[in-house]
Amino acid sequence: MIRLIPVPTPFAVGDVNCYLVEDDPLTLVDTGPDLGTSLAALEAGLAEHGRKVEDLERIVLTHQHIDHVGLAATLAERSGAEVCAIAPLAPWMERWHESIDADDRFGEELMLRHGVPEEQAAAVRKLSASFHDWGRNVRVDRPLEDGGALEFAGRTWKVLHRPGHSPSDTLFFDEASGELIGGDHLLKSISSNALVQLPLDGRASAVDRPRPLLSFINSLKATREMDVRIVYGGHRGPIDDHRSVIDERMRGYERRARKISRLLEERPKTAFELTQDMWGNVAVTQTYLTLSEVLGHIDLLIERGQAREIVDEDFVRYATAD
Repeated sequence: MIRLIPVPTPFAVGDVNCYLVEDDPLTLVDTGPDLGTSLAALEAGLAEHGRKVEDLERIVLTHQHIDHVGLAATLAERSGAEVCAIAPLAPWMERWHESIDADDRFGEELMLRHGVPEEQAAAVRKLSASFHDWGRNVRVDRPLEDGGALEFAGRTWKVLHRPGHSPSDTLFFDEASGELIGGDHLLKSISSNALVQLPLDGRASAVDRPRPLLSFINSLKATREMDVRIVYGGHRGPIDDHRSVIDERMRGYERRARKISRLLEERPKTAFELTQDMWGNVAVTQTYLTLSEVLGHIDLLIERGQAREIVDEDFVRYATAD
């Protein structure tokens, strides 16, 4: 039995879905952020099913974002549970503050390179830094390999690394039942943002940045080919027709790419100027999300030969292809 425990977060997305897997070992998938309100809700959710934190034997992490992993250290310390995550994420989680600081430095450099004003970029970094203590270093006891298996007494999950929303996105698929634990890879009624983040090994810069939307599209195409009965996502409700949801996401990417292409016909623009064209003066909390969104679709246009990059001393700008 897989039981949903919704845990509140301070983020606009709302509750994160944690899942209690009543099998041997007793397993919790994702944790919520390290906040008193989140922990209290998780404890209450466990109690509804006759369980407590100390009963947990395994904690599984779908990806690195703080609303999914923040309480992992606290829960592991209280329960002695084994922590499992995709292998490349293990050293990242074990150096939480160092890892997230590096992400913030990279993010600020990226914003400045793509036209975000210095004051706004500094405000975004300051805001992000205020979240850092909602997570802690945690040892990953069992690093998981892509394509490997995570076994229970009554089921076996296939481990699938599907980066895009984050570098560490991991799916857990029960081929026998058709149940897919999806994290934020595929969500009902909302599209997961392909955030531009440092690779888990930290080997990138604002100049040589990752192209996460291209990775995300490839990951979604692979998921579409799977025979999935139900997707248990990291937010919102379950999905019982993953192919139609993925097809709609793909159509959404095409619509947005076409709109950005039309905007580039006016003149060369920075990615930040394009965010203003698309959404106006966005709130500080949305600056990096919208920048990532624009950069992802520019990458799609460049890959197709429909746009090009112009680098000068100040910023990177984008234009239609010659």
